[in-house]
Amino acid sequence: MKYDAPAGRNPIDRLEVVGRPLPRIDGPLKVTGRAAYAYERHDAVANPAYGWILGATIARGRVRRIDAAAAKAAPGVLAVLSTLDRDAAPPGFRTTLHLFGGAEVRHYHQAVALVVAETFEEARAAAHLVGVEYEAASSRCDLAAEAPKAEPVADRDSPDYPIVDRIGDVEAALAAAPVRLDETYTTPDHTHAMMEPHATTAAWSGGRLTVWTSAQVVSWHRNSLAQALGLPKENVRLESPFIGGGFGAKLIMRADALLAALGAQAVGRPVKIALQRPLIANGGTRRAGTIQRIRLGATRDGRLTAIGHHSINGNLPGAFAEAAIAPTRLLYGAPTRELSMKLAVLDLAEGNDMRAPGEAPGLMALEIAMDEMAEKLGLDPVAFRILNDTQVDPRNPQRRFSERHLAECLRTGAERFGWARRNPEPGSMRDGRWLVGMGMAAGFRLNLPMPSAARIRLERGGRLTVETGMTDIGTGSYTILAQTAAEMMGVPVEAVSVRLGDSAYPEAAGSGGQFGATNATSGLYCACLKLRDAVAARLGLDPARAAFAGGMVTDGSRGAALAEAAEGGPLTGEDGIQYGDLDKTFVQATFGAQFAEVAVNRFTGETRIRRMLAVIDAGRILNPLTARSQVIGAMTMGVGSALMEALAVDKRHGFFINHDLGGYEVPVHADIPHQEVVFLDHPDAVSSPMKAKGIGEIGLCGVAAAVANAVYNATGIRVRDYPITLDKMLDRMPSVA
Repeated sequence: MKYDAPAGRNPIDRLEVVGRPLPRIDGPLKVTGRAAYAYERHDAVANPAYGWILGATIARGRVRRIDAAAAKAAPGVLAVLSTLDRDAAPPGFRTTLHLFGGAEVRHYHQAVALVVAETFEEARAAAHLVGVEYEAASSRCDLAAEAPKAEPVADRDSPDYPIVDRIGDVEAALAAAPVRLDETYTTPDHTHAMMEPHATTAAWSGGRLTVWTSAQVVSWHRNSLAQALGLPKENVRLESPFIGGGFGAKLIMRADALLAALGAQAVGRPVKIALQRPLIANGGTRRAGTIQRIRLGATRDGRLTAIGHHSINGNLPGAFAEAAIAPTRLLYGAPTRELSMKLAVLDLAEGNDMRAPGEAPGLMALEIAMDEMAEKLGLDPVAFRILNDTQVDPRNPQRRFSERHLAECLRTGAERFGWARRNPEPGSMRDGRWLVGMGMAAGFRLNLPMPSAARIRLERGGRLTVETGMTDIGTGSYTILAQTAAEMMGVPVEAVSVRLGDSAYPEAAGSGGQFGATNATSGLYCACLKLRDAVAARLGLDPARAAFAGGMVTDGSRGAALAEAAEGGPLTGEDGIQYGDLDKTFVQATFGAQFAEVAVNRFTGETRIRRMLAVIDAGRILNPLTARSQVIGAMTMGVGSALMEALAVDKRHGFFINHDLGGYEVPVHADIPHQEVVFLDHPDAVSSPMKAKGIGEIGLCGVAAAVANAVYNATGIRVRDYPITLDKMLDRMPSVA
């Protein structure tokens, strides 16, 4: 179905099933251990072998020689594959990495060998016997040191914007502004830290390959794997029904999938591989660190007249830049602006997508800058943001936002959080030995229309089966798709079975970029329309007048049970959503307001979160329960960004030292107290027939800055170098205490 006009009233608007807070239908499988993840597909393969990947121990250079004789002679070993025995495979979709093959080493822990053995333990032991000789080159791994050599670069995801996005004369506008801000903010490298590692089980049958892997977007992984192996994509089947988290790490194929396929081909048996945690941090992808300079100019009454935002980050040669300037393009109005990015070459793991790429680190800087500017102006931070709200694209004022309720988010949040009780004087609110502060920030994230398809089948007996290549990374895809089918076909959710994550099913958007829910459900909506027509025709009813409710189909005075339509055999509807050019007329985006209260110990500088609130404007909320889970998870992730998360680089050898879940700190239950989430109810007819927009990433946008602003309100100590750790505060704490 071509979607090229805003939706009118449709069957989803009944909201008898969609919009209800139903628990996840896959929940019982997961809490009882019956959900089979990629490494656990014991039912899918017999007599598997196990692989262990050996990672490079240099950051840059070449592999000169690999001695695998001792490893091949070790107990249980079936094969040892060397990178020198294979030409470098072409990089896959949305990546510049050559995962395996050739002598060149581009980053630490790049895969250089694979040991396949009868057991996991035998493969691991034999891997230590593989000898690798390198010709090392000097590595570049210090962003601050390489920043002066950074080159201007375009935004990979917004190619229509010029490399230097300039409106008016920013220098002149800043010079003329009565109030100015010019500060630099830094954000560190982050790793995704999902619970399930990258893992794959691979099996061949003739010239056809089946892989069970942890993939957020099935079609991207399948196409990349087929390309790397030189196979037609029709000869590759990929299944990913359950995923134990990803946050963007599993958007693109990693070494586990390619090497499991190569290992299985070499030994003639299925092979299982899971990436070790160090290889995920150093050999996978990361959120690249940034150095951001933000300049603001404003009139004395608080209206922004100029915005300058320039970001530098580091990545492998030919890779893309973290688009930290992206939210600044559209979040606030100002008549003059200049935005640009530069990329420095670093020999570290590839910087790539991580939850809210661009917006997350960009707002970590911009939303502190907005607070600092509000203080200079003597304005309340909430009021300052509302004053500079805009309903149009600053670059193209004829392009309006389809639905934008940022000001309502801010006002609602301020009221619900008790913002009026905040004392704007830093360090003035105390609770015994604790300094108490409140902070807030705005959130912004684009809504991304993407093609997505599905198939729905009415079975004998009246059950419905949904099949789509959509995935579920713990977000609730199974549930909202069941709700969509139930709403469209007029049956309870219990009458719907949902099958996901198989490349044999119609190609779907997948999970990532908060593009999954609205696009996947819209694709299913289109398939349901086809099935409704087929049902009406078989029952002899008028398709244009047919109503589906309570298990019945009626077109006025006539009607029949839905199940009767399948008595002569199952009926199938298959279709997908294809978007027109509404995005040229409307900006589609989601918005949020984040509020945080923190307490900082007067003597130690220890920071504790006391409470948090998010107010979210994301169109129709398909399931408030699963949506809330997404937002509170994102808020928790934002606390990590603010207070603890950072990959530490060994600048001598070019690798991340804290490359496991023991050394890379993330928030735990004790770090996160009460969290409240409020959803505004503004369905967006421009976005899709579901009138929904993404929810998975907007909950993160602005969180870290809200915490940082709260720390400043508590202590008067402004930290512009994330994360806000004790060492950046202790020398200033005595005067505060």
